Amino acid sequence: MTASIITRRGATAVLAALGLGAALFSSAASAQSLADIKKKGEVTIGMLVDFPPYGTTNAQNQPDGYDADVAKLLAKDWGVKANIVPVTGPNRIPFLLTNKVDLLVASLAVTPERAKQVTFSQPYAAATIVLYGKKGANIKSATDLKGVRVGVARASTQDVVVTQSAPEGTEIRRFDDDASAMQALMSGQVDAIGCSVTVAAQIAKRVPAGTFEEKFTLKQQAMGIAMRPGQDDLLKNVNEFVQKNTANGELNKLYQKWLGADFPKF
Repeated sequence: MTASIITRRGATAVLAALGLGAALFSSAASAQSLADIKKKGEVTIGMLVDFPPYGTTNAQNQPDGYDADVAKLLAKDWGVKANIVPVTGPNRIPFLLTNKVDLLVASLAVTPERAKQVTFSQPYAAATIVLYGKKGANIKSATDLKGVRVGVARASTQDVVVTQSAPEGTEIRRFDDDASAMQALMSGQVDAIGCSVTVAAQIAKRVPAGTFEEKFTLKQQAMGIAMRPGQDDLLKNVNEFVQKNTANGELNKLYQKWLGADFPKF
C-alpha cells in the first residue's frame, strides 16, 4: 500500500497536471464506428476491478460486477465478443485515448473536466460519494476537515471533490485504489476516507458495528460509458443501448443484482 501526503494547494496542481497529460493523448485518438467493431468481431472494454460491486473479480480471477455485466450485455446486443481489460483509476482515460480499449465501462463519473477529454453516453449508473469516518468524530461538513487525515483513491471523483472542498490544513492521503484506502481507514492510518456508499457498506461488514459512519455526502454522481471524442456513430449506438435496456428493465435487473436497489432515475 502506498500513499502520498499533499496539502490542498499542492494537490490542485497535481490534478491539473494529470488532466493536461491525459488531454495530450487526444490528438492521437481515431474515430471508430459500430461497423468497425462488428468487423473486428469484438469490443475491447476497459473496466475497474477494484470498485465493488461495480467492478471486481470472481473466484476465477475474471472481471465481475455490475460494470462487467453491462459490458457483456453491450457486446451481446451488438453481436460481438466482449474483451474486458482491467484498468485503474489513473490510467483508464489514457488507455481509451491511446486506443488500448474501444470503450470504458469503468464507473467513470461524468464531470466537466473529463468531458473535455472523452465523450460520455447517457448515464448507465450512479454513485453517491460520502465522507466516511470514525463514529462520534465531529465532522459534519468539509469545513470540519482541517487537521483531519483523509484518504482517497488517487485521481478518483472523491479525490477531486475532497481536494476542491477541504480547507487548508487538511491532510489528504492518496492511495493506489479504494481497497488500499479502505485498509488505511480500518488500520487507523487515516481518520476518514472519501468513498462510494458501496465501499462504505463493504467496510461496515468488516468491522464491529458502530465503528464508522457516513459523515456527509460529498457528491451524487452519474456515470457514463466513455468513448474517444468525435465518435458520433458509436455514441449514437451506445446511447441506444442504454435507452433500450433502461426501458426493458435489463439495467434494473443488473442494478438489483449487484447494488440491491432500483436503477436510478436521471
